[in-house]
Amino acid sequence: MIRLRLALALAATLFAAQTVLGTTGLAQDYPSRPVRVIVPFGAGGPADVTARQIGSILQESFGQPFVIENRTGAGGVIGTLEAAKSPPDGYTLLMMSNTQTANESLVPQRKYELMRDLAPIAPVNYSDLVIVIHPSVQARTLQEFIALAKSQPGKLNYASSGQGTPYHMAGELFKTMAGVDLVHVPYRNSGEARSGVIGGQVQMMIDAVPTMAPNVAENQVRALATTGKTRSTVLPNAPTTIEAGVAGYEATIWLGLMAPAGTPKVVIDKINAAVNAAVKRPDVVKLWTQQGAVPMAMTPEEFDKFLRGDIVKWAEVVKKFDKPQ
Repeated sequence: MIRLRLALALAATLFAAQTVLGTTGLAQDYPSRPVRVIVPFGAGGPADVTARQIGSILQESFGQPFVIENRTGAGGVIGTLEAAKSPPDGYTLLMMSNTQTANESLVPQRKYELMRDLAPIAPVNYSDLVIVIHPSVQARTLQEFIALAKSQPGKLNYASSGQGTPYHMAGELFKTMAGVDLVHVPYRNSGEARSGVIGGQVQMMIDAVPTMAPNVAENQVRALATTGKTRSTVLPNAPTTIEAGVAGYEATIWLGLMAPAGTPKVVIDKINAAVNAAVKRPDVVKLWTQQGAVPMAMTPEEFDKFLRGDIVKWAEVVKKFDKPQ
């Protein structure tokens, strides 16, 4: 009996040692081939631009290509599902946003669960949003736009890049807090939504500051307010929504990386360390500051807690408005 116990203990020790060596080797070897980063949103939007920026830095760090693949549709659901079903080997990542946390309550028919089927890696950055209108709209301030909307309930509309996206959720939150009846017009991606408001097909849009600021500068749209707690350094002449008279209103778009559930923790930790180092680089901080984006850095465990909290937050918001048909 004693010999059997000793043999079992020795076998367990050898297995543990082999496991440690195996995971250590996996971490050292990763990545040994190109990594694809699924962006479930259209080209040119914040997620796409940020994914390409981070992908380029990770390629420098790891010596392997990080290939960006746009898989659009259904407000981010299609690309997210593809990532969730991919092999959990670290060679498929997902660039996601608060779209995914909102979709947990907004899109009950989706074929995945975010926190079950995907593993948190790291957040990347967040940006304030800006409320813009087409120049033809007879309003110079946010209060004038609110008054106009209240005088024409259901007649004015706003664009978004699809249900569940930060722009949609910010729009519905604005409707609730400002007490206006605006019609939601979902587009296939943020580029098309942006074109809709620039072209005058829709009257209003809430978009990320980094992507819409150039259009404001070219007078293609009129900025009424930004959605952060303080004024944007990129659009300093635009008041915050709170300053403009909608007390308590705040909305942002944040971005982060996830991987299929079951991806080895040593790989997740390695990517997390590389991303956290990337977002702290002086050149990256300077570039994002100029664009109106703020770096975020967390451990995978901290990001997990952040995501779960955001899911609860948006579930409460969804209860306040009717779901799209």
